[in-house]
Amino acid sequence: MTQLKLAPLTPEAFAPFGDLLDCSGDPDKLINQGMCGRFHDRATLDFNAGRAGISLFKAKPRALPYTVDMVERHPDGSQAFIPMSEHPFLVIVAEDADGTPANLRAFITKSGQAINLHRNIWHGVLTPLHAPGQFAVIDRIGEGANLEEHWFDDPYVVVS
Repeated sequence: MTQLKLAPLTPEAFAPFGDLLDCSGDPDKLINQGMCGRFHDRATLDFNAGRAGISLFKAKPRALPYTVDMVERHPDGSQAFIPMSEHPFLVIVAEDADGTPANLRAFITKSGQAINLHRNIWHGVLTPLHAPGQFAVIDRIGEGANLEEHWFDDPYVVVS
């Protein structure tokens, strides 16, 4: 198995795959009598025919080392994962090499971070490291299949 070393999730490292959503820096605007900072328009939602929908996911926690035997992608829409707890989660992404995932990367979030995967980006499954594993997910709702899976003959293992 090929080992993937975990890296912190930063905007620069994640940019080729999607948007890092957090409240770092100064807010774009203060609202609600100055009591709330708005960090405006942080993700590019991108959908073919269909509409944006919000679903709730509850995933079982995983542990390190973690085996990655499959990645998937969604050719018709971006997909945002917003944790509903303060716990970190794994983010596995890969470049595309003529329809096949290549150069896998493994990131770990910190409290307060969420992600938006761009359309057609290879990524691992939802991988919380702690219960309750609850996420709000914003993605494409519409007709037709919006899922491609790739199973590895030689799985990867994520280590800390």
